[in-house]
Amino acid sequence: MSTDREWERWAVQDPYYSVLTNPIYRSNALTTESRQEFFDSGRTQVTDLLELCRRRVDAGFSPRRVLDFGCGVGRLVIPFAELAAEVVGVDVAPSMLAEARRNCSARGLSNVELLPSDDRLSAVDGQFDLVHSFIVLQHLELSRGRDLFAALVDRIQPAGLGALHVTYGWDHYAATLGQRPPPPPPASPPGRQARLRTWLGSWRADASEPAKASAPASDPEMQMNFYNLSELMYIVKRAGVERVHTELSDHGGVYGAYLLFQKPA
Repeated sequence: MSTDREWERWAVQDPYYSVLTNPIYRSNALTTESRQEFFDSGRTQVTDLLELCRRRVDAGFSPRRVLDFGCGVGRLVIPFAELAAEVVGVDVAPSMLAEARRNCSARGLSNVELLPSDDRLSAVDGQFDLVHSFIVLQHLELSRGRDLFAALVDRIQPAGLGALHVTYGWDHYAATLGQRPPPPPPASPPGRQARLRTWLGSWRADASEPAKASAPASDPEMQMNFYNLSELMYIVKRAGVERVHTELSDHGGVYGAYLLFQKPA
C-alpha cells in the first residue's frame, strides 16, 4: 500500500517530526533537550489519558496489558510500559520499530514487544486491557482504516477499554460541515485555435528559458483522511458497547474525536 511505503520513508528521513509535526523535531534540528521534550509530552499524554478513563469510563481502571497501534518511535509505549506489566507496540514502518527498540533499550524496558503491523494485526497475539491509537488512523486510506478500527475493537478483552482517535473534518468548509467541497465540473475543452496558442506559448518559453535546477526532494506524502463517525459507532455497538465518551480535538485545523469506551464484562 502507498501509505505504508510513505511511512517507511518518513521513518528513515524524519521519524520524530512525522509523529509530532513541530520543526524542532526535524532530524536536522533535534537536540537532547527537544528529544526529551518529545518523550515528556508522551508521558503527560498517557497520564492524562488514564485519568480521563478513570473519571469518565471506569474508576478502577488499571491496565496490565496494553496495545498501542501506530507506536512510531515509542513516544507512548515508553510511559505505558512504566505503568503496565506488558505493552505491545505495532507499526507498519520497520525503521520506526527499530528506533522504538533503541529508545526502549536505552531505558532498560524489558516488558515491551514491538511488532510489524498489517491490516489483520496478524503478528499480535491475544486481547488487551487497553487498546490505544492516537493520530494514526487519519493517515490510512479509509477502507483500510475502518477494517483496522474493527480489528482493534476485537482486540479489547471483556471489561477492557478502547481509546481510539480518528479525524472527521476540517475547521473550515462550513457550508459542507468540514468536508472539502466537490471540485467544479470541468470546463469545456478549448477550441483548436486556443490549443494552438497554448502550444506556441509553451514552445517559446521552453526555447528561450534556461534549464532550471531540479527541486530538492520533498517530504513523503502524509494523507489526511476523515471518518464517518456513524460507521465507527456501528462497529463499536456491534461489539456490545453501550456508552462512548468522546473528547474532541483540533490539531492545526483538523477536527478529531478521541473515542473512549469499555467492552461489557
